Amino acid sequence: MAGTPPPFARFEWMIAWRYLRARRAEGGVSVMTWISLIGITLAVFALIATLAVRAGFRAEFVDTILGSNAHVTVYSIGTVDPNTGRIDRSIPDYQAMADRLRTVEGVTRVAPLIKGQVMANRGSYNAGIEVYGISLENLKTIPRIVNPETGFGDISRFGEGVAIGSGVARELGVTVGDKIKVISPNGVKTAFGTSPRVKAYEVIYVFSAGRYDIDRVRVYMPFTEAQSYFNRDDAADEMEVMVRSPENIDDLQLPLLQAGGQGTQLWTWRDASGSFLRALKIEDNVMFVIMSILVLIAAMNIVSGLIMLVKNKGRDIGILRTMGLTEGAVLRVFFICGSLTGMVGTLAGVILGCLFAYYIDPIFAFVNWMAGGQAWDPSIRGIYHLPAKLQLGDVVTAVSLSLSLSFIVTIFPARRAARMNPVEALRYE
Repeated sequence: MAGTPPPFARFEWMIAWRYLRARRAEGGVSVMTWISLIGITLAVFALIATLAVRAGFRAEFVDTILGSNAHVTVYSIGTVDPNTGRIDRSIPDYQAMADRLRTVEGVTRVAPLIKGQVMANRGSYNAGIEVYGISLENLKTIPRIVNPETGFGDISRFGEGVAIGSGVARELGVTVGDKIKVISPNGVKTAFGTSPRVKAYEVIYVFSAGRYDIDRVRVYMPFTEAQSYFNRDDAADEMEVMVRSPENIDDLQLPLLQAGGQGTQLWTWRDASGSFLRALKIEDNVMFVIMSILVLIAAMNIVSGLIMLVKNKGRDIGILRTMGLTEGAVLRVFFICGSLTGMVGTLAGVILGCLFAYYIDPIFAFVNWMAGGQAWDPSIRGIYHLPAKLQLGDVVTAVSLSLSLSFIVTIFPARRAARMNPVEALRYE
């Protein structure tokens, strides 16, 4: 006597494939199959697209932070001036402090800075700006600022003028070669009070850091000129420190504090942007849950299709059981019907999701054009475009979720078909 056929034998696949290809006259099962297939495809596509945009937005946001700002800002807690009563936070021995900070393992760059908030003017246009006094050598090491692909001008002439953000240039209506006035209310002290300090500078470089809030206010000025303009008297306001592994910045805080000396305080990039990153993490988790529910709803369409299939194929099930098919064989036939729909839909969704992430720039340009250029406001979003970063882990997560839900929901109607009594199924035939 022939042995029992192994699970998922060839005839089981043939029967399942025959049922999936059922014509409309045989109960409309193929229509439900297509609805289930399209639902799974769109759900997986939406999940992968959401995960790719989520990862891309975070990567772009963090990259603009790390590429244009200090990973760690080292500053002094300050001393109280007995004459004015004000706290003086300047660092007179900034060169010695910079040398000590450079000796910390993992530190790649230390730059003394002068910082001040003033107003820029050209003609009838005004803009509030934040001036960073820095040396040319240190400015060249800021990747998001000195970038030939996004900036224009001759950065080697930095000692003759200032470098301004593209947003500042747009607000003032200037370009390379034009001059702007920098106006500070804390100027020269006279017998009649403090008069504003006004000085003109040539724009020698226009940069775009990729962040609206940076390009809109930031201006770089030569370090010695900034010392003179802000009356710093051969001192620095703070130290800009870059490290090799910004994600592990917490491990360097104690060595940096020890190298900075007594009265030193730190402000890391996580401190500056931590609240936004935490909010982004919460939003990511919520979006993943919502998209997972969408996949579950799409997978439930498979249940509807299989229930209809089982109902329409009751006579066939009865005949197959009387021919000797076991409950397990019938269960596997209908399990194959549902799981095939889930697998094909998942594969199609993965392809669409990956294509969306790869071609997001032209897709976004088309959507922006259809919306009249108002689909993305950088003043609200912070960055200038909608990024997407396709990660293998996100794709695997989407595929695992879709397939697992498809397999699980398929079991219940398949078990119903397997437990159908062949006598009852054939009673009225």
